[in-house]
Amino acid sequence: MQGHMIRKLLLPLCAVAALTTASCTTTGGLASGGGTLYLQGLGPDPVDVNGTALAIDTVSYWDGANLAGTPRIRINLAEQKAYFYKGGTLAGVSMISSGRDTQATPRGSYTIMEKLVDKRSNLYGTIEDSMGNVIATDVDVRTAQIPPGHRFVGAPMPYWMRLTSSGVGMHAGFLPGYNASRGCIRLPEHMVIEFFNHAPLGTRVTIE
Repeated sequence: MQGHMIRKLLLPLCAVAALTTASCTTTGGLASGGGTLYLQGLGPDPVDVNGTALAIDTVSYWDGANLAGTPRIRINLAEQKAYFYKGGTLAGVSMISSGRDTQATPRGSYTIMEKLVDKRSNLYGTIEDSMGNVIATDVDVRTAQIPPGHRFVGAPMPYWMRLTSSGVGMHAGFLPGYNASRGCIRLPEHMVIEFFNHAPLGTRVTIE
């Protein structure tokens, strides 16, 4: 496939899950050569803190720069992939991480209702002290107790594309190689940028 590249991470960043009423997470790191690691790690053969080898995205690619036609997106939850079409021609494929079993991503047909390059969750995030040090992660602001002098910081959801009024959407996020979000569809940053730039408001999105 043209444009298909094996992605390698140089400076990974794993953040916390987040989103308004649904899923989410933070973005993974990108390498200058282009690369998103599913999990934290460094080098060509990254491992986690326990020494377990981590999955690298060898599937995602974008080949739609010169294609024309009405865009649409098809998300396959079983495959954990998103397919972007222009006028019926496949323009790109992205790995995803959808909602986990307890907060599953809803199936159905939707349209992109809202697009924001910079968005933060108003439900999930971290607690920071007065010096900006993170003292708690993966916090649900509805149940967390925030100490005096501390603050809640919503988790980032870059390149946000809202699909439902309840808060399910697509955004750049942390991909562990399986469905792990709170309902949203996370994509690697290099892929969500392409989806964001080529999918205007009203673009049809089918989740199956």
